[in-house]
Amino acid sequence: MKHLSGLVAAAALAIPLAAEAVVPAAPSQDPALAAAVAGDWRSAEAKARDASRHPVESLAFWGLKPGMAILEVQPGAASWWTEILAPYARMTNGKFYATGPDLGNPELSEGAKKARADFEARYAAKPDVYGKVNVVNWGPKSAPLPADTFDFILTARSVHGWMRSPGMVEKTFKEFHTALKPGGILAVEQHRANPGPQDPKAESGYVTEAYVIEQAEKAGFKLAGRSEINANPKDTKDHPFGVWTLPPTLRSTPYSSDKPEDPNFDHSKYVAIGESDRMTLKFVK
Repeated sequence: MKHLSGLVAAAALAIPLAAEAVVPAAPSQDPALAAAVAGDWRSAEAKARDASRHPVESLAFWGLKPGMAILEVQPGAASWWTEILAPYARMTNGKFYATGPDLGNPELSEGAKKARADFEARYAAKPDVYGKVNVVNWGPKSAPLPADTFDFILTARSVHGWMRSPGMVEKTFKEFHTALKPGGILAVEQHRANPGPQDPKAESGYVTEAYVIEQAEKAGFKLAGRSEINANPKDTKDHPFGVWTLPPTLRSTPYSSDKPEDPNFDHSKYVAIGESDRMTLKFVK
C-alpha cells in the first residue's frame, strides 16, 4: 500500500457511539421479503452469499417496509441487491430505482454506457419478476437526485470509492439527505476499518465507522442504529491487495493494476477468512 502521509487524525474523526445505538438484528416477519430472497430468479451463486451478507436480517434492521420507494446506489455488475429489492418493490406495490452511469456527462466512457444499457436490458426482460426498474443518472458531475422522492436509500460497499474523487463524499451524502422524504432511511453497508486514523483515499477499501457517521451527520442525518449482523472478527484487514484479496473477488494483484491475476497465488487463507468485516448503519432524515 502506498505511504499514507496524509492520514486524517483519529481524534478529528472520533465520534461518540452511544451503546444504545447498537441494535441487534432480528429476523424479518415480512413474507414478501422472505419470498424475494428465496426467489428462483436468484442464482445459486448469489444465494450462497446470503450466509455472509444476511439480506433478510439486514433489510429488517434497516427498516424496509412494503410500498416504499427504494433507491439502490451503484448496484454494480452483479447487482446482488437489485435481485432482491426490485422484486420486493413489485410484490408490495412499491417503486424501485437504481443509479446508473450519468448519460448527461459528455465524458462518460463507452464502457460505462454499455454497462448501463446491459443493466437496463437485463431487468426490462422480466417485468413479471422485477417490475419497472427505473434508472437515474449518477456520478461526480450528475444533476442532483430528485428531492423528497425516496423512502429508503441503500448504499452497499461504495463509500471507499467516493473517497477517491474530491468532494464526492460530501456531494453524495447531501444528495441522499435531500432525496429522501422526511423520516426516510439511509441504509449503509461498508467494509469496516479498525478504529483509528482514516486513509483519506481508503486505498484498502476499508473505512472507519467514525468517518461514515461523521459524513452522514454533516449532511443532516441522524444515526438511528448500528448492527453487528455483518461483522467478521476473522478479517484482519491487512491483506496484500486490500479488501479485494478476500472473497468474492479473491484478487492476486493490486486492484488498480492491469497485471493479469497470479495463478500461483495461494487464496486458501483468504477463503478461510470469508467476506469482509462490515459496518451496518441506519440513518434517518
